[in-house]
Order: sequence, then structure tokens, then C-alpha cells
Amino acid sequence: MGVVTALGQDLNTFWGNLMEGVSGVSHIESFDVSEYPTRIAAEIKEFNAEDFIDRKEVRKMDRFVQFASVAAIKALRDAGLDVKNDADPERVGVAIGSGIGGVATWEEQHKTLLERGPKRVSPFFIPMMIANMASGQVSILTGAKGPNTTTVTACATGSHAIGDSMRMIQRGEADVMICGGAEATIRPTALGGFCAMRAMSTRNDEPTKASRPFDLGRDGFVMGEGAGVLVIESLEHAQKRGARIYGELIGYGMSGDAFHMTDPDPDGASRSMNKALKDAGIEPTAVDYINAHGTSTPPGDKSETEAIRRTFGDHAYKLAVSSTKSMTGHLLGAAGGVEAIISTLALVNDRIPPTINLDNPDPDCDLDYVPHKPRDAKLNVVLSNSFGFGGHNATIIMRKYEA
Repeated sequence: MGVVTALGQDLNTFWGNLMEGVSGVSHIESFDVSEYPTRIAAEIKEFNAEDFIDRKEVRKMDRFVQFASVAAIKALRDAGLDVKNDADPERVGVAIGSGIGGVATWEEQHKTLLERGPKRVSPFFIPMMIANMASGQVSILTGAKGPNTTTVTACATGSHAIGDSMRMIQRGEADVMICGGAEATIRPTALGGFCAMRAMSTRNDEPTKASRPFDLGRDGFVMGEGAGVLVIESLEHAQKRGARIYGELIGYGMSGDAFHMTDPDPDGASRSMNKALKDAGIEPTAVDYINAHGTSTPPGDKSETEAIRRTFGDHAYKLAVSSTKSMTGHLLGAAGGVEAIISTLALVNDRIPPTINLDNPDPDCDLDYVPHKPRDAKLNVVLSNSFGFGGHNATIIMRKYEA
């Protein structure tokens, strides 16, 4: 597993900050936000892709591609896997998605077009900007020649990429998949668009308290950036090479709301979870912890809570639910990848990350959201939800691996 986030760019630092209840949210420094209603985000202040990738290649990558590539390199190192020497490259695939893609490149080249004319637009504009280039560049950097694809389902992207990768291995199309999501949307245009929707928190004077899922005072999500990438493989392939196995991916469900462009429908989320449970072949009572989508928007948190109640019945009040977006911010297309890693680390460590800033619970959100502090718990099965604009829903389920 590999992460690039505002809470840390290695697994130990990242997990440590989650366990300490640290918020990665701060004032945006990369451009002037004085005229924006929202002036905060979980922005990565220090990042240097050249520590991992040749400078010449980095210059051809949008920031989201750099995030994806570095996270993938870290994940492969963590997995102890050299694609060219430890596997059949044609049996190693890549599926890294992005909700929006190369916003920075688009902005910069549009400015060039307006100020200097079409002849000065970079020939790298398109290959730097398109969303599939995260998967493309990771394939080029690592030598992975198997299935190569990209999912774009807004905030469900990362989880869809992981679930679809699981299916490719199950179908026999690959032995190993490098999968997850990457996003770099803390940019003037993207920030302006989300502000225009009134979807983001304007708690600018208290950045670390702005993301407050399930709290009565929540006023919108807080944008984050970064990447979360996992290496998943068939059990046989992992055992053959003596891999350290963090956990077992056992269930994947997805659904469409067929309801509204941006407003969620609890029915769609519930169907996604039910499909994942059926795919995993487990009863709802087997789930110990849910890493919620939990964006800190008034309608979203209420809808997800209702969806969990519908899916789990009485057990909804016995399992633990938390939103780590309270600390990481909402990484949009990268959220599912990052949260799959968080869920797996929770399994490994038997420790549930908290929902910070949950000071005054919304009466409509009445589950056990693990407020403020982490909790030790015996975990065997964990579930992670991701829901995106357009009514895209994805659920993945992980189980503790027993050799």
C-alpha cells in the first residue's frame, strides 16, 4: 500500500496521525484564495516527485499523475514486488482512477491559449491532462503490461478501481493489479466550481475543525488531495512469492441511484452495501467496522446513516462507523483508495480510527461514529463506502487474513 496525503506520505506517519486524531486541513497556500468563500483544504505542502521519478518524466506529468505514480512506487516497494523481475509483466495490470484529472494542466494551457495563442499550447497538454494517464504512466514506470484501465466515477472512483481490479483477477485476466485513485483539484477553477455549488465548508477561521461528519454543525466537505494505491493479487500468486498479506478482499458491490446529479439516495447506497455483502458471502452481522463515505455535508451524512440502518437493521447500532475524512479531507477520486488503506490498517492493528470534531451529534445520525479518539477492537471484517456525484455507489469489504 502507498499513500500521498496531507496527513503523511508514508504508512507509519499516516497511520500515526490518524490515531492521534490529527487534522490535515489548513489554509490554502498554493494560490490566492482571498475572494473565495472557502479558503481551506487538506493541501499537501511539501511534495517532490523527483525523489522517486526522473525530473524529465515528472515535467510531463500533471500533479495528480505525480501523486499516483509516487503512491504506486511506494505500494510496490511495500509489497516487495518488482514487476519486471518478480512477476510476469503481462499478468500485472494497473487501474488507477481520478474523479477530475489534470485540472492544473488544463488551467495553465487555457491561460497560454488566451494570452499567447494556439501555437503556444503545449504538445503535452492532452497526455498530461487526461484522467487515464495515471494508469498509463504507472504502467510505463513499472513495466506492468497487463490490463490497463481507468475509472472516473467522481468520489466513488477509487473504490470502483479496487473492486474492478478484484474482478479482473477473479476472471483470470491478471495475477496482480496496482489499483486505487489520485486527485489534485486544489486549484482555482475546481475550488470555484465547488464553492459555486455551496458544497464546501466555509469554516475558514477554524480549518482543523471544518470537516465534522455527522455533527449537527457541519456545513460542507473540505477538499483534499493526494493518492492511495494498493497492490492486490491472487492468493496463489502472493503465497508463491512469499508476500506479506495485509488482508483479504472478499466483497465488492456497486449501484446507481437513478435519482439526482448531486443529492444522494439512501436506497442506492444500501443496495451497494447489500451487493457487497452477498458477493462476500457473509451476513450483515459479520461486519465489525464501516469506514463511512462521511463527507460532512448535511444531506450526505444523513443519507448514509439511513442506508446503513436499512442494510444492517439492529446490527447497525452494534457496529462501529467512522469517517476519516474528518482528518484527511475529501480526496474525491482518491478517497476510496486512501480509505481502503485505512480500513486495512484498522484490520491489521485491531484499532478503529476516530471521527474527530463530532462535538454535537446530529439526531438524524444516531450510530456509533467513534468520536474524537481511536478505539481498540477485535476486527475481522471491515467495509468501506464511496459514493459519487451522478449517483455512483461503491462498496468494498476486507477480511483479516488467516494463513
